[in-house]
Amino acid sequence: MPSIRPSSSRQRAERRSLRARNSSTALAAAALTTVLALTVAACGPSDNEGSSDPSASADQQGSNDLALPKDINDKLKDLGLDLDKWKDGAWKDFDKEWLREAGEFINPIIKDLWDPDRMKDAEEPDQPVQDDIADDQGVTDPEPQPVDAQQVQTPYSTNAPEAGKVFFDGPEGSMVCSATVVKDPANPGKSNMVWTAGHCVHAGKGGGWYRNVMFVPSYNDSGLSIAELENAPKEKIAPKGLWWAEWAQTSDQWIEQGAKVGGQGAPYDFAVLKVKPEDGSGKSLEETVGGALPVEFDAPAVKSIEDMTATGYPAAAPFNGQSLHQCTDKPGRLSLNASQPTMYRIGCRMTAGSSGGGWVAKGKDGQPALVSNTSIGPANATWLAGPHLGDEAKGVYTAVSKKFANR
Repeated sequence: MPSIRPSSSRQRAERRSLRARNSSTALAAAALTTVLALTVAACGPSDNEGSSDPSASADQQGSNDLALPKDINDKLKDLGLDLDKWKDGAWKDFDKEWLREAGEFINPIIKDLWDPDRMKDAEEPDQPVQDDIADDQGVTDPEPQPVDAQQVQTPYSTNAPEAGKVFFDGPEGSMVCSATVVKDPANPGKSNMVWTAGHCVHAGKGGGWYRNVMFVPSYNDSGLSIAELENAPKEKIAPKGLWWAEWAQTSDQWIEQGAKVGGQGAPYDFAVLKVKPEDGSGKSLEETVGGALPVEFDAPAVKSIEDMTATGYPAAAPFNGQSLHQCTDKPGRLSLNASQPTMYRIGCRMTAGSSGGGWVAKGKDGQPALVSNTSIGPANATWLAGPHLGDEAKGVYTAVSKKFANR
């Protein structure tokens, strides 16, 4: 996705001030210039602490409960972590070393943390671009022609019920990605599984897990404008509720190789979340939204795919992150390294914020299936690329399903 050139310190300070006074003005003022380089589509800011364990959990017992599995709780007690202080704001301290020592993704529900203003103000990272992707090392098709993103017809809950936004916190603030509700083989008809990009939950090489990871299906279901959202209640912004990640899992390759720029780790840039409702309601996510997509692993070769549709909430200019968009195009191939899987690539003008959004094509049974997710794109926002979902992706998906097979 488009790389964002950092504005000056004065400009950033002015933008923060505007956001504090008027969130709608701030969102409009957040348009930033781009440079010609490649970066992950909406990667959160880098995080120099955290574990390299590809999975983690925070096993909450209720909407207001900070309880964690006993083994994790014991580790945290040994390290002197007070979970009440975490809830009161200690999670903001990204300099602590205890997370690396604990080796876990800590994501207890903090009720009402994600209020409407905080969700509206979450944005794509404001980070410098330092390099470009390496020269093609394998098989790459000609660059596709740009395809204009089309806004999904409202209500989103009817026309793209599986789509939503992922919110998370990094060292530099609140960030956003896109995501998709997917089926759970262990819980037919009652899935609580969400598919997104690896860089939406973990910073990659040298980094760690993000915090307060939360999914909102059918975000801004009616497609309200920024002005209309200014005083909109939470029910308008999150009509299907808030769903916190109690487990996050991504690929070992993303954790070991992933980077914000250059495409490193992109062929393995996928993740699965197991979520639960903030309000503690008994219905599953799939039942709540009215559906979930199957995941197609080892999808057909590019030449046999008629088209793919990428869905997401682009947040960088000229978009504002509040509306759901789609691009449909016949895919081509993008190879970053001959030793790694070739990625899918389509023409699409969606920008940062659409990362993690699902790519849908006809599955082997002829029905719609998730076959990839948005990972990277160029600074001039002319195309998107997503990973081919093979054995590694299937392993992540299956592990999450089995982990919660009896829950």
